[in-house]
Parts: sequence; C-alpha cells; structure tokens
Amino acid sequence: MSKASCSSIPADGLSSVTDTMAQTSSPIPDFYRGRAVLVTGATGFMGKVLVEKLLRSCPDLATIYLLMRPKRGRDVRTRLDELLNVTLFDGLRKDRPDALNKLVPIAGDITQPELGISSSDQKILADSVSIVFHSAATVKFDEKLKLSVSMNVEGTKRLVELCHKMVKLEALIHVSTAYCNCDRTDIHEQVYPSPSDPDKLLQCVDWMDEELLDTITPKIVGQRPNTYTYTKAVAEHVLVSHGGNLPIAIVRPSIVTAAWREPLPGWVDNLNGPTGMIAGAGKGILRTVLCYRGMKADLVPVDVAINLLISVAWHTATNRPNNIVVYNCTSGATNPVRWGDIEEFGSQYILEHPFNDVLWYPGGSFKSSRLMNSVCVVAFHTIPAYVIDLASRLVGKKPIMVRIQDKLQRALHCLEYFTTHEWNFSNNNVHLLMAQMHPRDQEIFNFDIKNLDWRKYFETYVLGTRKYILKEDPSSFPEARKQLRKMFWVHHATQLLVVVLLFRLLLLRSDTARQMCYALVGMAVRLTQYLWPA
Repeated sequence: MSKASCSSIPADGLSSVTDTMAQTSSPIPDFYRGRAVLVTGATGFMGKVLVEKLLRSCPDLATIYLLMRPKRGRDVRTRLDELLNVTLFDGLRKDRPDALNKLVPIAGDITQPELGISSSDQKILADSVSIVFHSAATVKFDEKLKLSVSMNVEGTKRLVELCHKMVKLEALIHVSTAYCNCDRTDIHEQVYPSPSDPDKLLQCVDWMDEELLDTITPKIVGQRPNTYTYTKAVAEHVLVSHGGNLPIAIVRPSIVTAAWREPLPGWVDNLNGPTGMIAGAGKGILRTVLCYRGMKADLVPVDVAINLLISVAWHTATNRPNNIVVYNCTSGATNPVRWGDIEEFGSQYILEHPFNDVLWYPGGSFKSSRLMNSVCVVAFHTIPAYVIDLASRLVGKKPIMVRIQDKLQRALHCLEYFTTHEWNFSNNNVHLLMAQMHPRDQEIFNFDIKNLDWRKYFETYVLGTRKYILKEDPSSFPEARKQLRKMFWVHHATQLLVVVLLFRLLLLRSDTARQMCYALVGMAVRLTQYLWPA
C-alpha cells in the first residue's frame, strides 16, 4: 500500500452496509425492536462503541438507559452531551440525529448502595428494561484493592439485585476479562471456582483499615498479577451465587484494541495496552519493553467484542439456557498474532506515518532479558528524561519528561505479566453462536476474527492513534516526515558521538585513535551545520 493512500484512515464501507442491512428484517434487530436496554459503563471505551452500535444497527429499539455518575459538578445530562460530542457519534449525528434522543441518562454510582439510583428511576428501570449490559468497572491494573472490590465485585452484586426487580428482564450480559483466570494456562468457557468467597471478601474489605488492606493485598490476590484480574474473577462468582434464575451470560474479551472496521476504522479513546506502546514509540520516548516476541498477543478489536455482546444478548434471551454461558472473546486460537509481529508492524507504520513533534527518532526494541531491559530503561528512558528536564529548566520551561517516564514505566510494569506469559483460550461457544445466526446478522454483527489481516490492521491502528489519541491532522504528514528525517540524522550522529567518546576513553594514548576521534567529531559538527544552518 502506498504512502499516499495511507496518509489518512481510509473510509470503510462496512458502516454504510450495516446501516442498509439493518433496515431489512433479520432476527437480531427484530429482537431489539421496541425493547429498553440498560448500559453501565457507557462512558468507557467499550461502552461508547456499544451504545453507538445499538443505535445504528438496531434502529427500532425503544430506549437505552445509561447509568452515569455526576462528576466534577457536571450532572448526567451534561455528561451525556459530552459523550455524544465524541467523534464516534458523528455519523449518527449527521444521518440519524433522532436516534440520539433514545439515550436517557440515569444518575447513579455503582459504588453506592442500590447503585445510587433514586427510587423513581429504579421503578422505571424495573418496569421497562429487557436487556442489561454491565461493563462498568475499574480497569486499572494497579487499583487499590478496596476500590477495585467496591466497583468490580460489590457493584456487580448491586446490579444483580436490581435485575431481580426487572419484570421484563430477558438477558443480563456481564463484561468480564479473558484474564480473570490467568493463573491457569488453558482457559475454557466456564466459570471457575472463585479465588475468594465474594460475601466474605466484601465484609473483610468493609471493616479492614485501608493501610492494612494494602499491606496484605499481595497475599489476597495470590497467583493473579493484580487486583483487576482478581476482582473480575470474584465478580463472575457473584453472578453464580446471587444470580438465581436470571438469564445471565458472561463475555470475556482479551486485550481490547482499536476498531477494526466500524464505525471508524482505527478509532480508540485511551492509551491502555498496545495503544500506549504505539503512542510512546511513535513519539520516540518508548525504546525498550520487556516482552517475549514468540508468545501470542491475544488482541481483539473493540467492534468485534461489541458485536459479540449484542449477539450474546439476543441468543440468551431467545434460548434461555439453564446455566450461565461463558464466551471467550479472543483471537489466539482463531487468528493468532505474536508480540514479534506487533513489534515489526508497529515499527514499520510508525516510520511510514510519523507523528508530529517527535522527541527522538522512533526506535528501540522488545527485550527478552529482564536485566537487559532494566539497563536499557536507565540508558534510554531515565537518563535522557533527566537531561531533557535539566535543559528545560535552563531555558525557563517546565520540566515534565521525568514525570512522563515515571508514568510510562508504571504502565509498562503492569503490562509485563501479559507480555511475558501466554494462554490457550477456547472459544467454542463463540463459534457455535456464529453458526446459529442468520446470514444477514452474521454480516451486521460480525465477530468472526479469522479474516482480520493483522498487518493492515496495525497500519490502521497507528493512523487511528495518531488521529484520535494525539489529535494530529493528516495534513501535517509532510512536516512530520521532514522532522523525522532530521531526527534520523540527529539520532545517528548521537550514536556516532557515543562511539567516539568510548573509543577515545579506551585508546586515550594512541595518536591514530586521537586523530580518528577528531575527524569523526568534525564530521558530526558539519552534519549538524548542514541540517540546521545558521
């Protein structure tokens, strides 16, 4: 694919196709016709895409209630307006603005008793809601255990209590994570024994001093790497122990990444996981990551996960299974991509589609040695950060690079467990569901990942990170490429200077070495004068 054709994210025809197809009768859009839906976590990454997809592809649904928390003095109506101003909703605002009127914000907070929902709003939900999508959670890997339990465990329990009051409920779809059982290597589509009794855990967290709780957190989470995976595992058991006869299904996505095809290819709204790697590498501040290239990186584009969620709700409501069905929304068994592939694809497209104002020439690599990675962190992250901040202070600017690197290293530390381990996820239930769907619904709500071309996808991903995260317009590509060429020569001139200095130190008494040293330094000076003439 030529550079000219990739300077902006290509328009994808799938959105228009699904819009057209959604107007023709098929089982899933027909099922949602006239029904009311409740979504928790609608302001999150997956929540936004879920809401947009429901409005676009199930045009006759009645209402989508959004559980939202008033925040920083902004009421839920203001927060809804802010949500709808996201680029993701541009197509609906342009083509079907009336659809946005189906969104009704409900003031609430999953950390509060009865979800913080007023009695009148509880009655509205209890009388009208047929489908519940529960995606609200704290997804911070290093979250304090107290807050993680409050949101992921107790919040789920409170939602289940509300669902028991819903007289029309046909499906409760819980968004978990494929890594909630990461203490196992082979993970099947089943609810495994809970690492802790949910009710006892809630009692413990409620009365225990937070400082003491932080101290014993490693003992509590056991073999799981963080509070997120631990509390999501316990939350699944809440559904088993408190769900009763509710129609429940669990969807477990792996690492959720930028949109593949719809509604905007490459759309992403956060720096989590691979997105942060792309942004950091593209800006030149991320140069080393502890990662085993040969291991599978189980990635799932967000639109794949959302299409599965919507389809699972339809299947759960229309088939009413006798137990909780689990769906592992993963790619490793169907269309694997390895971390080494990600390194290759990312490096290629970051250089083909450079970011603006790069701080250094993009480079670096994954390291399989923890010691080597630690050395490179000091050499290529920590020391340059202090040098840049010192230079900033000398010219009267605010030093920020050390703080950025500290934040980057904390994020990378949280990811290390997932870049140095591998799992085998079975997803038979996902394949069976696709086989039971109408051909038209297979097109509209496609969650089959086998046809995804990872190389092309990562080009779209890089462009999406540039456009939607860094807010860099495609028109800036010529200047970005010019700056990149300059940084290329600066980067290699610096490498040359380091070699010269080392050579000088090692052969200080050699006349020949001294002359070579002077010659190389002179070359570096002339190169700098050529690139930036006075």
